[in-house]
Amino acid sequence: MSAVPFSAADFRARALEQMGVPLDHAWRDHGDHALNRDAILAIEQLKLKDAAVLIGVVDDGGEARVILTQRTAKLRKHAGQIAFPGGGIDDTDTSPEEAALREAEEEIGLDRAYVETVGRLPQYLSGTGFRIQPVLSVVRGGFTITPNPHEVDSVFEVPLAFLMDPANHRQDSRMWQGAVRHFYVMPYGERHIWGITAGIIRTLYERLYA
Repeated sequence: MSAVPFSAADFRARALEQMGVPLDHAWRDHGDHALNRDAILAIEQLKLKDAAVLIGVVDDGGEARVILTQRTAKLRKHAGQIAFPGGGIDDTDTSPEEAALREAEEEIGLDRAYVETVGRLPQYLSGTGFRIQPVLSVVRGGFTITPNPHEVDSVFEVPLAFLMDPANHRQDSRMWQGAVRHFYVMPYGERHIWGITAGIIRTLYERLYA
């Protein structure tokens, strides 16, 4: 494993070490699922749509950074929120990896030729109706970004070191569908990372860096 903490090489090594580790029910023990155990049974009873997101860690020789997007305010679900590139898994997608790569190309113009997939996290089951498969990847430097204006307001990068520092993982709560729901919040400058995205980031920390 790389001696340089929070480098892309170190991230790749940690991700590859997770290959083959059973993930079937691991989602229950991670992220904000672990904060809302009473809601787990209700979520499992929902008819969920399969989706995939790409956790892209940029490797351009400098500090490793993670690609995130700001969704447009016009979208039907999760409008205006910070998100990983991703979306629903289509019948024509051969795997969650294929879906994540396709969605990243469609949403932000990220050419898959620059992307090396290196593993998965446990699925994230959302109360808004999605079973999300996070796909871990390393993105080689030199790529270009062209956001789809119908889906993405902006694309930005956050240092992996910031996201993997538990001191930046605040907890908050609010009433949702008649119950108190607990979630993570990770403010980064003027950006407000929370909800599903923060829950997946927390899971990444717990699986690879805790």
